[in-house]
Amino acid sequence: MPTPTIEWVDGGVRLIDQTLLPNELKQIDCDDVECVWEAIKSLRVRGAPAIGIAGALGTVLGIWNSKETRFAEFVDELHGVTDYLASSRPTAVNLFWALDRMKMTAAKHKHLEIAEIKQVLLDEALKIIDEDRAMCRAIGEHGLSLIKNNDTILTHCNAGGLATADYGTALAVMFKAHESGKNIRVYADETRPLLQGSRLTTWELMQAGIDVTLICDNMAAQVMKEGKIQCVIVGADRIAANGDAANKIGTYGVAVLAEAHEIPFYVAAPTSTLDFSIDTGAQIPIEQRRAEEITEGFGRQTAPEGVKVYSPAFDVTPARLIDAIITDKGIARPPYEINLKALAENREMPNYAQSS
Repeated sequence: MPTPTIEWVDGGVRLIDQTLLPNELKQIDCDDVECVWEAIKSLRVRGAPAIGIAGALGTVLGIWNSKETRFAEFVDELHGVTDYLASSRPTAVNLFWALDRMKMTAAKHKHLEIAEIKQVLLDEALKIIDEDRAMCRAIGEHGLSLIKNNDTILTHCNAGGLATADYGTALAVMFKAHESGKNIRVYADETRPLLQGSRLTTWELMQAGIDVTLICDNMAAQVMKEGKIQCVIVGADRIAANGDAANKIGTYGVAVLAEAHEIPFYVAAPTSTLDFSIDTGAQIPIEQRRAEEITEGFGRQTAPEGVKVYSPAFDVTPARLIDAIITDKGIARPPYEINLKALAENREMPNYAQSS
């Protein structure tokens, strides 16, 4: 990303307001934790890794002006900030991973003066950003082996630089393939109801000089039937221990279509998105969005007044529909219960056929 998605600038959090793209590239400055919470909730900043970064930086912002001088009172204030940020969006595990990491960092350094702990927390948040950049690049490197010259890839929602520190997860594979000289094309679902694919993914791919074609969500089956797609690559907001993956609503349907047309379906995500505390995707909390995002999308009423609306923001793709999960530490294939854990712990994967 030529403009950082999110960063710490002059004692505050600066981020791209993604609700304005692609018509306007504008950054906003958050000077308090309430602004960061609102930015996460309203999708000004979005994508699991970027939400995690926002949570870490928001934690720093929330305690930066603390007047507490004793650790016990300071950590109570810190936990109040992290609990507040955790209430913004429930599905992306990176948010909770980052908030837990900030709390553990404070506890580890409780022997320091409060001013020193604040600086340690800021350093930790900046470290999370640097690590995310490195993880995204590694995802691209590992995923490159799955892409052949002249492949056409279908993607859903946005998992590019706007969703991370700078390079993306699913789009990282496409960026790397393009940079390596492979001739690729991409079909991007528009991704109803907030059009992240239309507004964000096509914008990022065009900026990178990648051949991209926009389609409505309900066109994916026809495009696959016509033989235009060689593989599907999507991101994830949380991956359970068994490989079930939560991603933007509509992803599950794309996976079903890919299986029906015998097209490989890949998920790309950093290891921070793996949640080994839950066994299956049935335990992943699914965020419900406001009805107005469907009935009055982008300011125009398109449904009768008072109509009932059901609007889950995510769905869960069963592991059986996922051919491989591309991470910063390598590519895992089924059985995911064994191979994801081994990969995350840097152990040999006994049931993993090396492909990268």
